[in-house]
Amino acid sequence: MSQINTQRELFVHELGDILFVERQLANEALPKLISEVQDDEFRAALEEHLVQTKRHVRNVERVFEVLGEEPSAEKCLGFEGLKAEHEKMVEETSEELIDSVDLGAAARTENYEIAAYEGLRRMAKAMGEEDAVELLDANLKEEKDALRTVEKIATRISNESARTFA
Repeated sequence: MSQINTQRELFVHELGDILFVERQLANEALPKLISEVQDDEFRAALEEHLVQTKRHVRNVERVFEVLGEEPSAEKCLGFEGLKAEHEKMVEETSEELIDSVDLGAAARTENYEIAAYEGLRRMAKAMGEEDAVELLDANLKEEKDALRTVEKIATRISNESARTFA
């Protein structure tokens, strides 16, 4: 990897990171979670977020275009770590608790994405890239909404699990 020397280079690198994450979510991670979960409300929320995530990919690609750059995904080690942790937990957890494991993974991922979009938005704003800010804001809003949904479902499922496994 070449050295990052300017704010724009850092922005483009971070943008590549989130493009990698969104593509991984759209093509692999969310479809896998959808196939694993047992709770209907959670599955429906994941299916809705998959549609949003495909839009997030397009929005990030459009930010690259606004900058006059070719969309280029950068392997995101943070997200790779989240995926590896999730896979390990699925292997170690009984089937009855998979929804809880998946909700934890979803919450961690949403928080990761929110932090990434907030940082990207700040950089785009500082560089005067208002078109980029609008696209990033749209993704950020949906990620925050998705986190609220995950938290609501997680609370319900945790309460149900506590009663079942008490």
